[in-house]
Amino acid sequence: MAPKFPVYYEHIHTCKQTGARLGRVHTPHGSFMTPVFMPVGTAASVKGMSPEEVSEMGAGIILSNTYHLWLRPGSEIIAGAGGLHKFMNWPGAVLTDSGGFQVFSLAKPKNITEDGVLFNSHIDGAKKFLTPELSMKIQNDLGADIIMAFDECCPYPAKYEYADKSLEMTTRWLARCIEAHQKPDTQALFGIIQGSMYKDLRQKSAEQITSFDLPGFAIGGLSVGEPKDLFCEMLAHTVPYMPEDKPRYLMGVGTPDYLIEGVLAGIDMFDCVLPSRMGRHGTILTSTGRKIIRDKKYADCYLPPDPECDCYCCRNYTSSYVRHLLKANEMFGLRLCTYHNIYFLLKLMERIREAVAEDRLADFAKDFQEKFYNS
Repeated sequence: MAPKFPVYYEHIHTCKQTGARLGRVHTPHGSFMTPVFMPVGTAASVKGMSPEEVSEMGAGIILSNTYHLWLRPGSEIIAGAGGLHKFMNWPGAVLTDSGGFQVFSLAKPKNITEDGVLFNSHIDGAKKFLTPELSMKIQNDLGADIIMAFDECCPYPAKYEYADKSLEMTTRWLARCIEAHQKPDTQALFGIIQGSMYKDLRQKSAEQITSFDLPGFAIGGLSVGEPKDLFCEMLAHTVPYMPEDKPRYLMGVGTPDYLIEGVLAGIDMFDCVLPSRMGRHGTILTSTGRKIIRDKKYADCYLPPDPECDCYCCRNYTSSYVRHLLKANEMFGLRLCTYHNIYFLLKLMERIREAVAEDRLADFAKDFQEKFYNS
């Protein structure tokens, strides 16, 4: 029987030690194993990296940003090029977010109404009005394999009444997105669960959003400044209300500890700007924790930035050299740090998948976290 949706989940194994999932997501532009970390290519580019480099690292899917690409260069230009895949020469799958988070985090001032959001562009101050229908039109133009429903991401903290009204509007907006989606045969629309930091609202939103027959679902509005224990509590409470036979996506998460917590909770997909943003500021992720490679103590360190890593950066260059590049404001230094960080997270997810397959994820998580955070 042919799959109902252009993107679908294949379950492979459940870790006997933790209940975490190993699977595969199939898309029109290839399949990728899960749990997966998706590098973020905000403006049709993973900052500092070529698409070929990101593909060679093993990434099967990247994320691009509806809000930024709408403002610049415009979705019509990308549609004219044949969509994002051809525009940026990316062979794998692409997910585009709806623009909702950027409207609420970048655009100021803004006026949120039932119809949509009126705001001023963060680029030139021009007035813009983004609606569920327009978000779908832009994402249809971009041609991503997975597109996200337009939602409101509640700030943290948010009052209960506000969070309740917000999630209800997000549900109504989802219905409008489904109605406006013009390419359901080639692009999979995911709904987004909200509800802020209230268990009953998370359950309410999850039940409403998953009542729609969609190919996948996401959790939004977490990792927005709340304490880690509250993040874990909300995550653990929400995931059981999500279908087991469809991809589960936790939006905006990319630190190693949060990735591991997400996988333990049953999440399949993650994204975050963290690896490239940290790299541009001279900080790298290593097997023994974060390393600020700009620090003076690395001036005469002739070891690789991470001696346990086999990425292009660590195979070919020393900490001393990378620090020199950063201090001299050489772009190559930023590229090396970014390359390493993205590679590090992709390899972490590969090791997590191996641990799930071998029913030892709890042991792996304990050993990794002790080494990463206590070294």
